[in-house]
Amino acid sequence: MEPQWSRFVDVPGHDGVTRRWHALERRPAAPVGTIVCVHGNPTWSILWRSVLARLGHRYRVVAVDQLGMGYSERTAPRRYADRVRDLGDVIEALQIEGPIIVAGHDWGGAVSMGWAVAAGDRCAGMVLCNTGIAVPAGRRAPSLIRLAAAGPITDLVGHRTRIFVDGTLGLSWRRIAASAREAYRAPYRAARDRRAIAEFVADVPFTAAHPSAAALAEVAEQLRSLTVPTLLAWGAADPVFDDSFALDLAARMPHADLQRYPGIGHLSIEETDVAGAIDAWLHDRLESHAPVVGGGAVREVGVDALLPDVAAWTALERRATDPATAFVDGATGARTSFAELHDQVMGIAGGLASLGLRPGDRVAMLTPPGVDLLAAVYAVWRAGGITVIADRGLGLRGLGRAVRGAHVSWLIGPPQAVAAARTLRWAPRARAIVVGPKQRFGAVATLADLARSTAPLPALPGADDAAAVLFTSGATGPAKGVRYRHCQLVAQAQALVDTYAITADDRLVAAFAPFALYGPALGIPSTIPDVDVTEPGTLTAGALGAACASIDATIVFASPAALANVVRTATPGDARLAGVRLLLSAGAPVPVATLRSMAALCPAAELHTPMG
Repeated sequence: MEPQWSRFVDVPGHDGVTRRWHALERRPAAPVGTIVCVHGNPTWSILWRSVLARLGHRYRVVAVDQLGMGYSERTAPRRYADRVRDLGDVIEALQIEGPIIVAGHDWGGAVSMGWAVAAGDRCAGMVLCNTGIAVPAGRRAPSLIRLAAAGPITDLVGHRTRIFVDGTLGLSWRRIAASAREAYRAPYRAARDRRAIAEFVADVPFTAAHPSAAALAEVAEQLRSLTVPTLLAWGAADPVFDDSFALDLAARMPHADLQRYPGIGHLSIEETDVAGAIDAWLHDRLESHAPVVGGGAVREVGVDALLPDVAAWTALERRATDPATAFVDGATGARTSFAELHDQVMGIAGGLASLGLRPGDRVAMLTPPGVDLLAAVYAVWRAGGITVIADRGLGLRGLGRAVRGAHVSWLIGPPQAVAAARTLRWAPRARAIVVGPKQRFGAVATLADLARSTAPLPALPGADDAAAVLFTSGATGPAKGVRYRHCQLVAQAQALVDTYAITADDRLVAAFAPFALYGPALGIPSTIPDVDVTEPGTLTAGALGAACASIDATIVFASPAALANVVRTATPGDARLAGVRLLLSAGAPVPVATLRSMAALCPAAELHTPMG
């Protein structure tokens, strides 16, 4: 951390007393806005140093030490309402003007929310990290906090010893560097400097009679009317402010964006690149929505008007009566026509709506690659639901982490997958649709039953409505869930058409199973080779050749690992790939030698890969 970031300021308080505050600050010549960062208990402003480093060249970033904490003045005990007003005092003293984005962690988040609801138009956005404003419905206050707040224990662990400080550092699942640990401890070496830590714990209300309970409850209720852009950046492995607190805040502020970090603990900002997420979020939500002048008028840029007559299933609807092959099962050779696939999609969509699937419901797609997966995904989209799709190659643990983290309310999958999701508590209260001959494990219906449904179709989702949460493969780091809207799915398909000149005469082999979802969107036949999808590197040249021959393929998409094994198992002179005009590969670097060998196997193909 740069020494020049540190400063002290004398702040006239709302109670008439001037107190000395410590803060870290970076201020560029022409800031886009100001980010005011508020730490919790028992940290201090150093928690936010990555945000200063990452964003201080564009934003004025101010991270304050709350009174009694860090290197700010030690004071008499402060209640929650006092700390909210304290934050307003220091913002005024530092002459911070709008737009102001307030960022808070732990109890600094509660203080930040209190300021935000009172600030009106001065608050342009909020970033909240592992915090809370109320105990979520159906659960008690975190046990660690209740233990620390138990009478004489509070003074022992918070004031007379360093247990609370060291214990907080221990709530991180990724090791914090020794130098950073020492930095967090530095302001709290003597008992006289730790008094506010115990007082902070004592100010946590567990009953309605607590002096701070009413103020917190009022802010919690006012959050429901707050509409400023809000980012929830959450370490999901936090034993204190766990996922239930993030969901509580999301329910109070449905417009909030949630960035969830599996395996990250309480000090999320310290453990992972939260600063980078804040940077990207600010660019997307605040910096990219400036008014644009066009046609003699000022208008706001939005996506609601994009592609109003086009959806992911539009091409399938155009071929609703077409008996031509839409999908070939690479393992069995079974063929499904466009007409059959269309009827399955619309039947399932109507059936799901009749069972109670509501727009915005998240549905875990646990179905193995094949026509059932295609039909279920497009049906959920048509019904207004959000598909949650994770690569089965993540393994049981990774798949469970993805499903659990996405907070799904529906499951669609074979009996074994539904049983696993219930037994392992991935989604214990989700309603299940089983892919199989009969209802099992409490499933409310079978996919085949829904495909025959004649229930009316629900209203069409909007272009800007959420459509999918797609998890990355995990090949280059932990699998990450990426949210897509309907307009983005359509735009992706259109980008493929434009970039690669795809026409109705093309036919797609998707050796990476999720890529097969593009087939119906593009209105072209597709197939998945006979391969273990959890191990794409097992794809053989024979299996790829058979898949290409089954539909006279013109386009092949395969991972680098799959292509490497195709090269290893290829037979000279195999002509089944001769009709391929386009070979795509992505997900990891592709060695030049592999590309050259594939070029020899597909002499008519252009080879495209974004990673060289």
